[in-house]
Amino acid sequence: MEGRSPANDREDYTQDGTVDIKGKPVLRSETGRWKACSFIGMGLLTLAVSVTGLKPPSCGGAKIGLVCDKHVSSFQKGIFYFSLYIIAIGAGGTKPNISTMGADQFDDLEPNERKQKLSFFNWWMFSIFFGTLFANSVVVYIQDKVGWSVGYGLPTAGLALSIMVFLAGTPFYRHKLPGGSPFTTIVQVLVAAVRKWNLRVPNDPKELHELSSEEYSKLARSRIDHTASMSFLDRAAVKSTRSCSPWMLCPVTQVEQTKQIMKMLPVLAVTLVPSAMIAQANTLFLKQGTTMDRNMGPHFKIPPAGLGTFVTIAMLISLVVYDLLFVPAVRRYTKNPRGISLLQRMGIGLVLHIIVMIICFLTERKRLSVAREHNRSKITDIVPISIFVLLPQFILMGIADTFVEVAKLEFFYDQAPEGMKSLGTSYFSTSLGIGNFLSTFLLTTVTNITSAHGHQGWVRSNLNVSHLDYYFAFLAILNFLNFLAFLLVAKWFVYSKKYSPETSPQERFN
Repeated sequence: MEGRSPANDREDYTQDGTVDIKGKPVLRSETGRWKACSFIGMGLLTLAVSVTGLKPPSCGGAKIGLVCDKHVSSFQKGIFYFSLYIIAIGAGGTKPNISTMGADQFDDLEPNERKQKLSFFNWWMFSIFFGTLFANSVVVYIQDKVGWSVGYGLPTAGLALSIMVFLAGTPFYRHKLPGGSPFTTIVQVLVAAVRKWNLRVPNDPKELHELSSEEYSKLARSRIDHTASMSFLDRAAVKSTRSCSPWMLCPVTQVEQTKQIMKMLPVLAVTLVPSAMIAQANTLFLKQGTTMDRNMGPHFKIPPAGLGTFVTIAMLISLVVYDLLFVPAVRRYTKNPRGISLLQRMGIGLVLHIIVMIICFLTERKRLSVAREHNRSKITDIVPISIFVLLPQFILMGIADTFVEVAKLEFFYDQAPEGMKSLGTSYFSTSLGIGNFLSTFLLTTVTNITSAHGHQGWVRSNLNVSHLDYYFAFLAILNFLNFLAFLLVAKWFVYSKKYSPETSPQERFN
């Protein structure tokens, strides 16, 4: 980092336990290992579409509709799916760790670095979505026009290059000292609290078990003061004549770490519906587009999936505007270094999601009206209305993601205790994963309920005779109810003292 020479053969411990290791051999981080796992998966996937014995047999120039008697072998299927699972495992290990490691490179004790850290997640997400835009445009074009071997080979080569750059920078990174499994830390507190459920918690927190400041200094960790929230967990730190095992007696700091992780669970719960909304842009929005006029001039038709790039483009532009214009302007009035608090930013995004679903409802009603007017009731019929009427919902979804998704990632990182930052940021990935399952569950459940007893379901294969507008109205109501729940959660949530929006700018930066 700035002002620190790699030639200095020393270890600098910051207050949060980060250690600068300069001029000494260090262990490669878990992030590098997970990235290597993704590389192995991508390599196998490239081989699966390139090597003759691994890729499925070709039917030659068989036209669509003709039966092909060639089949994929079980071995070929196995290699293909195995590579996908390896990629998924690598991504699951990389995403929570690499964003955490990136944020850890900023020293909270250095005013300039701490100020820069406030913009880190904005530009982190910018880089992620810029890569997404490249993948959905250039890489997809190469796969379609050149071939799958080159289409998968280029990302694999790019991943290999990124791993080499990452490893080359290892001596210059700030590294966290291993602190054990955060799950063990949490479970120990829960077990100890349950085992001592009948003990009274003393009124004076000083009577609870806690390690000395010197012990924490040796461990290069910070001490957390006792808080009154979730007092039932304080029993884990109550001293007794029983065993002093860590499964029976935990220090106050460990108890507070568990509290900080657990109090984020309600916030995680109210982010599931917004995560489910993201899935709509890749499913129902695109299915709408397949039924509409996609002509751009006499010789070109825009693919429905092409509109998905507008979500990414809108997010990229709004991220730049937010960080460079919105935050400095609002900061003058709020005196908050972030402009607005993380939960306020998330709340704005939730309101935008409600507006998006209302726009979807109105647009779909218009599409169905035109379909009825022109008697377009078959599944293959194209409704004479331009696909570009869907642009507002795609663009606004991208802007909403700028508020919800970035705030969500930064919130779970900030509010997680030191030593559990990766677990905190894993909440972000968990929210997205569960949101996709929730989207499928909602669609399946609504379809089954509305098609029961001989009724026509709201969402059918043929959208021209469906009531997708009703489903979008249902999602708008669901988002509104989720927003009300969010307001309650936000009202009751108590920020960790270090990140409290009430903390003055001087206290934050000094």
